Amino acid sequence: MSAQIFIGTSGWSFQDWKGVFYPEKISSDEMITFYVQHFRCAELNTTYYQIPPYSMFENLVENTPDAFEITVKLNRQTTHSGENPMQAARDLNNAVTPLKEAQKFAGFLGQFPSSFKNNESNRGFLHALRTEVPDVPIFVEFRHTSWLEKPLYKFLHQNRLGYVCVDEPPLKGLLPPQTITTTDTGYVRFHGRNTGTWWNAEKGDRYDYSYTTEELQEWVERLEQMRTRVSKLYIFFNNCHHGQAPLNARQMQAFFS
Repeated sequence: MSAQIFIGTSGWSFQDWKGVFYPEKISSDEMITFYVQHFRCAELNTTYYQIPPYSMFENLVENTPDAFEITVKLNRQTTHSGENPMQAARDLNNAVTPLKEAQKFAGFLGQFPSSFKNNESNRGFLHALRTEVPDVPIFVEFRHTSWLEKPLYKFLHQNRLGYVCVDEPPLKGLLPPQTITTTDTGYVRFHGRNTGTWWNAEKGDRYDYSYTTEELQEWVERLEQMRTRVSKLYIFFNNCHHGQAPLNARQMQAFFS
């Protein structure tokens, strides 16, 4: 049997989505109510910047349908060499308890920087992270090609860490499109292919990119392959500039409707 597919976006509280995806006069508090009418899942990215209070996750539970699922990004203290990285992971794990109890918690997303390379020290860090937070799914996204090694996939499988496949610009050092799965859940993130701004923020937003129908179609066969190996497949669009993510996400939904 093919896996369930969950398609959503990396966040939903964006003012520049008004008039593109959201109605023009929608308030910030109303955005999640509108969003859940179109998608079954979302990534919560604000947790990267600060760990929200328990009450925020209680509100998310109250304002989303029973079958809705949320992936929570690990705090930068954990993924970007901050102080007390494991304490930050434990604190966030405690904060998301309302999502867990409501069965709306899809897992943690650890997006590591390009400076986080494949070496013994960093593999040890991933093992320690899994040990510190043993009871929930963790998905790891790498941004350096040193992680493109088959032994890594066995390591991730042994540590119950999900591998995040990506679509991003075809630039030296970045990862190419893949269909790797290391747990019973597949995970794909679409960042856009803006080669001009990826390494140079002065030229614009890194994620300012709108996929064409043909570019999305390229992924359909890959995603179907992944579905045969997992029980669930998450697909998230992170090209959030000016409402491009929800529009592309809905296009992708149409391929699997």
